[in-house]
Amino acid sequence: MKHFDINNKTQQELSSSLAEFRTKLVQLEFDRADKKLKDVSQFKKTKKDIARILTCLHQDLGGQAITIK
Repeated sequence: MKHFDINNKTQQELSSSLAEFRTKLVQLEFDRADKKLKDVSQFKKTKKDIARILTCLHQDLGGQAITIK
């Protein structure tokens, strides 16, 4: 997910994307444990996407604390 994609989304869309990426990260961890994962670079990409979304959400809130499940 690119920076301009994130900036064009609403907070609701960002929150749902964040939940999807966190679910994807958990699934990647299970796949790695079962030795099913072929492309381990997906960890890094997914973590960066999560960080980008959290940064955008944090900037939108003006520095307030974020509590997202």
